[in-house]
Amino acid sequence: MERAVYDRMSELEATHWWFVARRGLIAALIAHRLPRRADARILEAGCGSGGNLAMLGRFGTVDAFEYDALARAQARQKSLVDVQFGALPSDLPFDGRTYDLIGLFDVLEHVEADTATLAALSGRLADRGAILVTVPAFPFLWSRHDERHQHYRRYTRASLTAVAEKAGLRVSHAGYFNFFLFPAAVAARGLKRLTGSETPDDRMPGPLMNRVLTRVFSFERHLVGRMRLPFGLSLAAVLEKA
Repeated sequence: MERAVYDRMSELEATHWWFVARRGLIAALIAHRLPRRADARILEAGCGSGGNLAMLGRFGTVDAFEYDALARAQARQKSLVDVQFGALPSDLPFDGRTYDLIGLFDVLEHVEADTATLAALSGRLADRGAILVTVPAFPFLWSRHDERHQHYRRYTRASLTAVAEKAGLRVSHAGYFNFFLFPAAVAARGLKRLTGSETPDDRMPGPLMNRVLTRVFSFERHLVGRMRLPFGLSLAAVLEKA
């Protein structure tokens, strides 16, 4: 990602509606879809500046790795996790360790070799372990936001399932989320194309709007894993060894 994107993520991920609501949704999906164990071992692959580490720590013991040195340092400051260097798909730390849960939260779209990445991470799964993936959805939503974040692609449920199966994984759950805000986001991106606006999609709105957006998006934590939403701005999948 561009340096400015990393910096903005570190600054906003504690309070910005998208980060806050997505954390709650990921936590709900873990609680609903994955078995709880007191001694669970968890790996976050590509943890960025560490905004998810405290949340993941509620479910077990966490390891994490990150490619960017500054983001890695910021993640260490925010948590008690010794965040190590790692690069997907071929340079994974923590040799010899296996995990009950591997989190890959809006990371896979940044990696050119997505099939090889999932295959490499599957080799780090413990028996009955799972990879929880979130990615941006629908190629037609491609925008300057994706370019700034240096995405290679956006996914549909069918395309993510195909990549997972090619990597030797079974999809036990795949569903869209950020459903309720989808129409507004599509309209906003269309308007930006027409006007040539360069305003970042992830800028912080005013306090009232931030609270409203947080509540609207956060409501989906009651639905995720329980019902299949027909579309959304993002996609989540639980992947297990085939």
